[in-house]
Amino acid sequence: MKKRWNLLSSDLTITQHLQDVLKVHPVFCQLLSQRGISTFEEARLFFRPSLEQLHNPFLMHDMDKAVNRLTDAIHKKEKVLLYGDYDVDGTTSVALMYSFLIKYHNNLDYYIPDRYKEGYGVSLDGIDYAKQNGITLIIAMDCGIKANDKVKYAKNLGIDFIICDHHLPEGKLPPAVAVLDPKRNDCQYPYKELSGCGVSFKLAQGFVEQNGLDTSELYELLDLVVISIACDIVPMLGENRILAFFGLQQLNNSKRAGLISLVEVSQRQYPLNVNDIVFGLGPMINAAGRLADAKQSVKLLLSKNETVAKENAKVLYQRNQLRKEFDKQIVQEAKIILEDDPNIDNLKSIVLFQPHWHKGIVGIAAARIVESHHRPTIILTESNGLAVGSARSVRGFNIHNAIKKCENLLTNFGGHAHAAGLSLPIERVDLFREKFEEEVRNNINNEDLVPEINITAPLELKNITPGFWNILSQFAPFGPKNRNPIFASKNVLDTGYSRLLKGNHLKVNIKQNGSSVFNGVAFGQGDFFPKIQNKQFHICYTINEDSWGGKKKLFLNVKDIKA
Repeated sequence: MKKRWNLLSSDLTITQHLQDVLKVHPVFCQLLSQRGISTFEEARLFFRPSLEQLHNPFLMHDMDKAVNRLTDAIHKKEKVLLYGDYDVDGTTSVALMYSFLIKYHNNLDYYIPDRYKEGYGVSLDGIDYAKQNGITLIIAMDCGIKANDKVKYAKNLGIDFIICDHHLPEGKLPPAVAVLDPKRNDCQYPYKELSGCGVSFKLAQGFVEQNGLDTSELYELLDLVVISIACDIVPMLGENRILAFFGLQQLNNSKRAGLISLVEVSQRQYPLNVNDIVFGLGPMINAAGRLADAKQSVKLLLSKNETVAKENAKVLYQRNQLRKEFDKQIVQEAKIILEDDPNIDNLKSIVLFQPHWHKGIVGIAAARIVESHHRPTIILTESNGLAVGSARSVRGFNIHNAIKKCENLLTNFGGHAHAAGLSLPIERVDLFREKFEEEVRNNINNEDLVPEINITAPLELKNITPGFWNILSQFAPFGPKNRNPIFASKNVLDTGYSRLLKGNHLKVNIKQNGSSVFNGVAFGQGDFFPKIQNKQFHICYTINEDSWGGKKKLFLNVKDIKA
């Protein structure tokens, strides 16, 4: 598929200033400028993160109320329920708060709603469970900001709520004892992009500070925080970057039997990085809630016995393998449907419905179809007599707005610009498909239908040295707003040793203007092989380090080739 290259801009004045004070390669000054860094001090804090840079938790609105209510519950020996969403962010939040509070309060329970029976967020079933079990305080994490009716229902039953959420509030806040959410309009907390688990960590931090406890206990929680940050796709700048930086250190030295077992079954190698979390650990934690009960993930994360931990890890591994099979089946069937559609080349959107597709996997499948066809995509299946499913968009197109224009055909919908969920009567699917296509066609730019690669900067291969890599690696951990830089090099020359690999992958062996020879891998780009043999061409790529036989070597992860 043809891709367009977009060269990111940077402020020339700031870049030159940083060049003068930092005395590093100009490319690094461009990278810093693109991340909003303009002074020596800001650069120093970026390259040398410190836990002392974490903000005072009591700057968050209602933090004093939350800590006081939690402290009061512990003193009165109240039973406390830790309630979390069924995804990675929610389950790590529950595991974090449980492992922290159990040292001070043994009257704890936790609850994860069933994705299919209860749906997202605080549920009436969860509150009824709390009432039946004598619970008087619920701490809701990674959810709750819109649970006004549910919190009111709990209040009438004599149950208080502390909400730790990071989603955008809408209208009036729930009548909880405390609502911790940096995105509240009246919240002056300096950093707005914490994960749900990050907000839960701030509650723990506030509790520690107010009660004069040892702060080292907080830092033992950072392995869970970094997993949430990596998997919930929140910006990897500011406080998130600090938490992730030290979280990775904690994860790579974690004493949690559950995490150790999870790394083992994932076959990931230490030291772990963000990619290992996103593509290795995260999918297994998520698989529990997609296919069965997400409590299994919390059980794993809280496991102390090595044998039990290994058994729990195997369960999550097996569920994730099953998830992959469902995913593969849906995508294969979807592609066959699209290939058989004579009108597919004229469509600006994709809406597919099959009643047997697995409800917990359709979102992943929609994302895969976007990868292969690069059009706003909705994948639907049947559940409780309705067509239900997930939507995924392409960069630059607000899919939530397009779905909203069709809301007269829907039973329910929600989400944001890039992803959404929806349900509708099965008999309306064809009508919805037509209406949605009309909305997309009328509002999407043609260039949005061509995948875009954001190029950080042009770079000559001769500049890629161990010293260059030493500085570049300090930009990690990578994530949204701090992506692994993609460089572009023009007129590189195939040495004659490039070759095709199994799976239509391409191994390139190249040099440029007398530079050293570099190896790289272009995944899924084997079709370029005849076009580059013994020729010059342009590439864009990230730089990575590989360890083989005890030796470290730099290589290029090629994102695209222009012959």
